[in-house]
Amino acid sequence: MKLLNRLIISIGITVFTVTGMIAQVPAGYYDGTEGLEGETLRQALHNIIDDHTTLSYSDLWDAYEDTDKRSDGKVWDMYSNCNFTFGSDQCGTYSDICDCYNREHSVPQSWFNDANPMVTDIHHVIPTDGKVNGYRSNYPFGECNGTTYGTGKLGSCTYSGYSGTVFEPADEYKGDIARIYFYMATRYMDVMGSWPGCASFSGNNLSTWTRQMLLEWHHDDPVSQKEIYRNNSIYYDYQHNRNPFIDNPTYADAIWDPDYNPSYITITEAYFTVYPNPANSSISIEANFDSEVKEISIQDIC
Repeated sequence: MKLLNRLIISIGITVFTVTGMIAQVPAGYYDGTEGLEGETLRQALHNIIDDHTTLSYSDLWDAYEDTDKRSDGKVWDMYSNCNFTFGSDQCGTYSDICDCYNREHSVPQSWFNDANPMVTDIHHVIPTDGKVNGYRSNYPFGECNGTTYGTGKLGSCTYSGYSGTVFEPADEYKGDIARIYFYMATRYMDVMGSWPGCASFSGNNLSTWTRQMLLEWHHDDPVSQKEIYRNNSIYYDYQHNRNPFIDNPTYADAIWDPDYNPSYITITEAYFTVYPNPANSSISIEANFDSEVKEISIQDIC
């Protein structure tokens, strides 16, 4: 049913400029994926993001200054709240949290025998506190009631399906981690069946408990402007491939959720008008959508 939606939002700030959180996806990048589900969709996405430009391991240090810079110019570290300076605070040796930052393989190197191109794939190799990275080691991500290190925790998994030691990231980054793992399980679906056994993967796919947990994280912590910016920078400046699950979060449900129902797909592209812009106290949104609108989210990212 065609609906005309009008929404009035009051905002308690002096000046508000509406800025679109639009992923700069090249026209036609995801052609051929429309209407696909399950393994057919995963294979189609794999074909699109495969064979990316491979970086050297040393390239990552320089790339981080483009892909992982906070608004204050410091390193955006998902494992701590430390204030690292690019270059001068690179690890090296460390003894305490906040000593330095290093290159963390969110999918540990030992899981794929340090092989290329996984070992330098910047979509999953992220800058993090060196000491916390050491605590995380090569344990899988999970949920626990363990000891806090930086912004994460380490302990026995409390999520159903696994009881080993896990590292739990901060809530605000759980969706980021989930979408990184969805990317890895898609980009490397043709080789991950030969990776050494690990708790997060089974054969050429995510293990059952990991899939269920990551889908929950994915839904509870939606795509952020940080991820959109990082994804664009990686595509345009470095690897020339994208993380599809940042560009279109519904891909994850379409592939891995057995209860997936396409009638509940979130609208990701529509024509709309926002006025006035800038605004002082309220704005109006008028839009034409082809289905019912569940939620409209607006953020001030000035």
